[in-house]
Amino acid sequence: MAITNFRGKTAFITGAASGMGRGMARNFAQAGINIALADIDLPTLEEARDEIERLGVTARGYLLDVSDRAQVYEIADAVERDFGKVHIVCNNAGVGSGAPSLDETPDEIFDWMFGVNTMGPIHGFKAFAPKLKKHGEGGHIVNTASIAGVRIAPGMNNGIYAGTKFAVVALSFAMQDAMAKHGIGVSVLCPAGVDTNIYRAGRVRPERFGGPFEREISPVMAQLLKQGLSPDQVGRYVLQAIKDNDFFIFTHPETREWVMEWHARVMHGFDRADALRAVLGINAAPQPDPSKMRRG
Repeated sequence: MAITNFRGKTAFITGAASGMGRGMARNFAQAGINIALADIDLPTLEEARDEIERLGVTARGYLLDVSDRAQVYEIADAVERDFGKVHIVCNNAGVGSGAPSLDETPDEIFDWMFGVNTMGPIHGFKAFAPKLKKHGEGGHIVNTASIAGVRIAPGMNNGIYAGTKFAVVALSFAMQDAMAKHGIGVSVLCPAGVDTNIYRAGRVRPERFGGPFEREISPVMAQLLKQGLSPDQVGRYVLQAIKDNDFFIFTHPETREWVMEWHARVMHGFDRADALRAVLGINAAPQPDPSKMRRG
């Protein structure tokens, strides 16, 4: 069930102090949605909260590390106490590392990126899904992935990042499957270049993942981000997707060719499987009917 009347509803947004999260918050507030902003960067969070309040809605800030499951559950309860019913949940917080080659990437980078980018949306979903189901008025969950969640670019050393985002796409599909019967929609946001500071996220990395660090990204990547969409433009896409109950939110239709190239590689793998069957003497196995594999 798509949300048709936004005024007076409440949205919870992680990574809301800057970048795409702040762009979502501004667009949502302009539509009359009250905002619970969550972020790990307290000074920027307070600044964002004040800005959103000036747009005429109720706004509160919550200091949150989305990789900490107990903390997410605690904040979810606090948001429900402060606002009452929550209808929109945007699991948006994300980090990029500008990591070196995969084999040379420190273990703590793996732990940190999967902890935020993949476990963050899982924690947000698990914490808020029962609350959205409880009020019975429907709602919507938006998980931020990336165009890197549906294709991998060779030579960019972004395999960890892509791995975290591929997982978000798959998990979002599973969430949609689980929530549909409750009238709760699910979308997965897959942007390409957006003018954000995602690669400066190391400044607020928690101590258990190695603590804060600064790493320069390549001039090429920095230029691509600077030339990308603005966070507010992405926020407009997200608000429209909630209205239309869309699953995929692609903000850069020109990246269609990238995804087609990736899937051509997948199809080539199937062609090889066909060719190898005769060579290896393997007979075709009967395939189950997917419709009979569904529960209920």
